[in-house]
Amino acid sequence: MKSLLSDEVVAVRGVLTDTHPVDFHALGLTGAIDRLALPLRNRGTAVQLEPPHHGMEVDRNTATLLYRVAQELLSNVYKFAQASAVTVRLGCVTHGMSHGVQLKVTDDGGGFDVPAAMVGRHTGMGLRLMRMAVGLAGGEVIINSSAAGTCVTVTLPLD
Repeated sequence: MKSLLSDEVVAVRGVLTDTHPVDFHALGLTGAIDRLALPLRNRGTAVQLEPPHHGMEVDRNTATLLYRVAQELLSNVYKFAQASAVTVRLGCVTHGMSHGVQLKVTDDGGGFDVPAAMVGRHTGMGLRLMRMAVGLAGGEVIINSSAAGTCVTVTLPLD
């Protein structure tokens, strides 16, 4: 039997690409995101996945959006960051009376100019589309980047 975490994700021109459909039922969201890190690990990048502290249930649309966001962020790390370490944290957050799910991807790479990436014609399109999709879902994207690395935090409402 083929391992669920085998090389089903490949890097094609620096973009992490699924060779099989995502099976959230078999892998769970955390497992599916962990699978995205395989090309980074195969390249020697240390990837630490910090799953939720307790069971976290999200609907399929939210899980799909978080997975696609993780795919974009990890692809960017693969293509541009030259990072030696990446941390992916997934968990629940509370804002007042509302609850949300948060995905945080942090790397120790070279960073980038966030404002320039958000307006350039030939750069940042994936980040802009990610920000738009998260905004349409009622969520928020925060990007902090410097020469010491990048941290992208995506928060989506659960209720």
